Amino acid sequence: MFESLSDRLQTVFQKLGSKGVLTEEDVREGMKQVRIALLEADVNYKVVKNFVALVTEQAIGEEVMKSLTPSQQVVKIVHQELINLLGEKNEPLLEARPGPTIIMLVGLQGTGKTTLAAKLGLYLRKQKSKRVMLVACDVYRPAAITQLETLGKQLGIPVYSEGTDARPPDIARRAIEKARQDLVNVVIIDTAGRLQIDERLMEELEQIDATVQTTERLLVVDAMTGQEAVKVADAFNQRINLSGLVMSKMDGDARGGAALSVRAVTGVPIKFLSTGEKIDSNTLEPFHPDRLASRILGMGDVLSLIERAEQIYDAEQAKAMEKKLRKGKFDFEDFLNAMHQMRKLGPFQQILGMIPGFGKVVQAMEENPDMMPEKHLKRVEAMVCSMTIEERRNPPIIKGSRRERIARGSGTSLEEVNALLKQFQQMQRMMKQMTGGKVGKSGRGKKGGRGGGGGGQIDPRDLMGMLR
Repeated sequence: MFESLSDRLQTVFQKLGSKGVLTEEDVREGMKQVRIALLEADVNYKVVKNFVALVTEQAIGEEVMKSLTPSQQVVKIVHQELINLLGEKNEPLLEARPGPTIIMLVGLQGTGKTTLAAKLGLYLRKQKSKRVMLVACDVYRPAAITQLETLGKQLGIPVYSEGTDARPPDIARRAIEKARQDLVNVVIIDTAGRLQIDERLMEELEQIDATVQTTERLLVVDAMTGQEAVKVADAFNQRINLSGLVMSKMDGDARGGAALSVRAVTGVPIKFLSTGEKIDSNTLEPFHPDRLASRILGMGDVLSLIERAEQIYDAEQAKAMEKKLRKGKFDFEDFLNAMHQMRKLGPFQQILGMIPGFGKVVQAMEENPDMMPEKHLKRVEAMVCSMTIEERRNPPIIKGSRRERIARGSGTSLEEVNALLKQFQQMQRMMKQMTGGKVGKSGRGKKGGRGGGGGGQIDPRDLMGMLR
């Protein structure tokens, strides 16, 4: 997301940084390029005008122009103004006391409301330990009801449905009654959409809202529609007083104009970013203005990456792994498990994009498919999966004929299998160093490395760092 805008802005700031001392003319020229970049990213014209004016006024101030690193000061100003533009701070979901908390999802047809209902339900159950119920109120599309019921069954989340004959406000009211009986904490109502805004749609949403007294009214906005998304958000907000926005399909939006405009135009906070149609913990993330501003400026997003790692971290698994490492027993089964853990963090390019300074690396990978890490990891996984259990647990037995069989079974070459085994041996030596084990005759690693001779903790995140 934001690839085009991020590239343009980084180019502007690199040019300013190469000048050393900045003049007012340099700053104004740089801001002109920033303005063009924002407009090309489909950011609202008035938003761009105000943003550039604020940054320019601060950037040509005496404090910046006479500083030792004026270009860095300009970037700092842009970063802060982006945060201000996006909403300054994270806005968590409101919570009703006493419950249940009632969340109504609204939006036009095709924005991904039904998928978002399932994603949000999973997020609230896993991250907030809430008992969730989904409610099917899109009575005009039987496929939407079926889809919600299917997703609910897959996730183990109950779905309240009355088919297509009842009125949506009545369905919502009876769903809340059922939720109270079942001690449900959060009710998520999936409402109908239209191809365009119409009076009937708005009246129905107003009736549902009045009937069940919703806690949150979240508009699901298709980020790929740019300025149209801003107009839609403004129209919905005028009728049903939105409490928050969810930007869907963010992975398909290289420009980012909608996300950068919608808060400034409507005053409604963005609460979540959604990517893809897959229902898992990596495709829905709470919106943090400071983190997104950092991503846009190529500064990475380490905090979000850490949070993802913490979600998949298993303390018991880490302890078991530590015991094996101390005995020098790290094998290909552990290697395969670490790969699977790393995959749970999300697509590899996305992970790299969260690490400061890796933006250009990700761009180079996207321009050259042969460099894509996912492709390489799949070949590695195929080789490991082609090994017998005995071979995975005891890699030294993998000699000539075994290596040839693994290459045939995985659709790779003998050279690739040999390279993998060599890399694995090197990794094992690193593990011994980290845990205070002996390495070879030289004695390297006896007391060194992390943990000072075996006192450190090892968890899957450490392994992921070495696999990368």
